[in-house]
Amino acid sequence: MVSVQNLHFAYGRNTLFAGLDLQLQPGFIYGLLGKNGTGKSTLLRNIAGTLFPDKGSITVGNEIPGKRKPSFLQDVFMVAEEFFLPDITPERLAYSNAPFYHKFNNEQFNRYLSEFEIPVKHTIQRMSYGQKKKTLISFALACNTALLLMDEPTNGLDIISKSQFRKVIAGALGENKCFIIATHQVKDLENLIDRITVIDEGKILFDQTIEQITRKLTFKISFDTAEIHQALYSEPSLKGDAIVTHNTTNDDSRLDLEMLYKAIILNQDKVQSAFN
Repeated sequence: MVSVQNLHFAYGRNTLFAGLDLQLQPGFIYGLLGKNGTGKSTLLRNIAGTLFPDKGSITVGNEIPGKRKPSFLQDVFMVAEEFFLPDITPERLAYSNAPFYHKFNNEQFNRYLSEFEIPVKHTIQRMSYGQKKKTLISFALACNTALLLMDEPTNGLDIISKSQFRKVIAGALGENKCFIIATHQVKDLENLIDRITVIDEGKILFDQTIEQITRKLTFKISFDTAEIHQALYSEPSLKGDAIVTHNTTNDDSRLDLEMLYKAIILNQDKVQSAFN
């Protein structure tokens, strides 16, 4: 689906990527995680064809994003972190923009608006920021593009809306679709994504499936001083020390995405050793 090979990209003298490789397949929700300013948005824009590699190549299916062909544009949608929507109703938004997406489904659009509890009789500029974002996400999903890119989609959403977001996204995925969600709010993607890719300073620090992670690592609370000392990562909590450690007993461990992210950022080599 998405192939990034030897990607080099810089803003002037500020090199962001120098030889980045990434392969993404349909049927999965990918979490692209990293601190602000690490290149997540830039990578999404290169994949969407709104930025262009200095060197290397990106292909989406059989298309080169940078060529911006109609056959590519009608099958990719990007929900940017910063966006503008005109002061029209959601119905008018669909009427004006749906013709650009040949697989748009108006019934789905209305269903997503209902699930997000959007006041459909209001014009968009009368809505809150969270409602505007949920309206855009609803339209994006109803376009049924093969590739959906989302940059910090949960920013501005309250707790209930974040739960609605996870439910709607999980239900919208199909075997021929690929969703890439870039965020620094790692907790918001828990129980949603299939694969985690962590970017830091323009490099991929970690790239594993959830299945591989829970098979190799255990996340738990420990009171054992020796176990805590040997853990890949630990931090104190009110109930003991929260740790990430090797899964030596093949236990089923519930993924703690926030703990994993901290472990990768602070102790990358130790964490990666569990997968070598």
